[in-house]
Amino acid sequence: MTGSSVPRPYDVVKRAGDVFVSAALLVATAPIQAGVAAVVAKNLGRPVLFRQERPGRDGRVFTLLKFRTMRPVDEARGWVTDEERLTPFGKKLRSTSLDELPTLWNVLRGDMSLVGPRPLLVEYLEWYSPEQARRHEVRPGVTGLAQVNGRNALSWEQRFALDVEYVDRRGLMLDLKILASTVRAVLTREGISAEGHVTMNKFGEADGG
Repeated sequence: MTGSSVPRPYDVVKRAGDVFVSAALLVATAPIQAGVAAVVAKNLGRPVLFRQERPGRDGRVFTLLKFRTMRPVDEARGWVTDEERLTPFGKKLRSTSLDELPTLWNVLRGDMSLVGPRPLLVEYLEWYSPEQARRHEVRPGVTGLAQVNGRNALSWEQRFALDVEYVDRRGLMLDLKILASTVRAVLTREGISAEGHVTMNKFGEADGG
């Protein structure tokens, strides 16, 4: 289902940088994360963390960590779709990207990298073309080339093309450029959602998947 990893010398350096930076950021953002956790608990209840299985490098599944932004599914209350479950508080939290801070633990553990293709749903693995599956030749990232070139406003075809482009072009200068652009994208809140959706339409729903 997924491409085989093709290691590069840079990948070793990148992993060392991921460990150092994620550890430093976890320490630096600890007070912020504690505050966000308290606000999430007040607005959405417990648990404060959202956990979901996602495919990583070579399609190996890991548990992604984020702060919760949605109510649980409750058909009696009409909380079924993402649009119905996402609260105004959750939407605001997503727009700041503070909900992603726990994902730094995934980086520290080696599930993810700071930069790489974003980890999507496990169910998508069987739908990728061989070319699209190449996005799994590297660790998924907290941010990536697609995230600084449109984020959720991109079509799936555009997103996958950028993911594979990153796999082929990955290197220190590209990673630094993506990280710098991510700061700008977060501050301007660009591409938070796709047109007509609170986040991104599911793979296969709109532009042919």
